Amino acid sequence: MLKLHHYTLSSASRFARLALGEYRVGMALIDEKPWLRREEFLKLNPAGVLPVLIENDGPPVCGVGPIMEYLDETRGYAMGDRRLMPDHPYARAEMRRLCEWFFLKCEAEVTEFLVREKVMKRESGSGSPDTGIMRAARGNLKIHLTYVDHLLSERNWIAGDRLSYADLAAGAHISCLDYLDEMDWSAHPNTREWYARIKSRPCFRPILADKVLSLPPSKTYANLDF
Repeated sequence: MLKLHHYTLSSASRFARLALGEYRVGMALIDEKPWLRREEFLKLNPAGVLPVLIENDGPPVCGVGPIMEYLDETRGYAMGDRRLMPDHPYARAEMRRLCEWFFLKCEAEVTEFLVREKVMKRESGSGSPDTGIMRAARGNLKIHLTYVDHLLSERNWIAGDRLSYADLAAGAHISCLDYLDEMDWSAHPNTREWYARIKSRPCFRPILADKVLSLPPSKTYANLDF
């Protein structure tokens, strides 16, 4: 049995959930509020970073990159053409580059700020949202979505002709931002068409059922025809 320590609006946690769902692997979800820094959780991952995956009595697999590689090594080879890791080394390099783009650059410039200001501050009681920070993050979001739209003007999927971990990375971030009602779909038609496809996949169903008590999702969040 796999256990996943996660936070609902953590993009990295959502990526792990989507990957496990795409590989049809059952999991038990353990909710972690990262600002609490629980002693038991820090024993699993001293960095205090989500997600953390534990399989049976094995050691914890900590962080989005190690979890991605662990799932490929333990499940990916048996998935045939449904494997989320491309076959060719150049294609794998491009997929990893784009995963890094989302989990380092997009997280640091957009998602982290909007989730923290709109949700985490409210849930942790650590102050009011900073409108200046949110304004800067929204400006950065336009740049990121323009780049995603460019990629999808030349490709069927984010990293190439097949669904890969890069699509789940992008989907994890965009679903968080969509929950927060931060997506302007009219300005990014390629991204909207791609997101409609990935949002319709079975692995997305649990994500679309997510609720954060302190903030309801956008009106179109769970709507497949948006």
